[in-house]
Amino acid sequence: MIFNTGAALLDAVVLSVVSQEEMGTYGYKITQDVQSVIDVSESTLYPVLRRLLKDGCLETYDKEYQGRNRRYYKMTSSGLVQLNMYKQEWYEYTLKINKLFNGGSQNG
Repeated sequence: MIFNTGAALLDAVVLSVVSQEEMGTYGYKITQDVQSVIDVSESTLYPVLRRLLKDGCLETYDKEYQGRNRRYYKMTSSGLVQLNMYKQEWYEYTLKINKLFNGGSQNG
């Protein structure tokens, strides 16, 4: 993708991926899901997960899988509020951009 993927967009995408699993999902699956739509490295996504944890948007729990501990990330109520705000902002942003791309003015 030639457009810049800023921190807010990464936060929104990660929250969206995690929100799709009621019981949460693990880091590797999150990175695979995000990488299927945005060209971003795994080393970029783990700091996003840490930031969302610190901000109270996500919580974690550990569960054994094939003899190893796997960390799962799950949405919090604050995370859901944040995701809904991102969705609304994205909707309004894309409406304005699409209007400009299609020959209209933003103010009209």
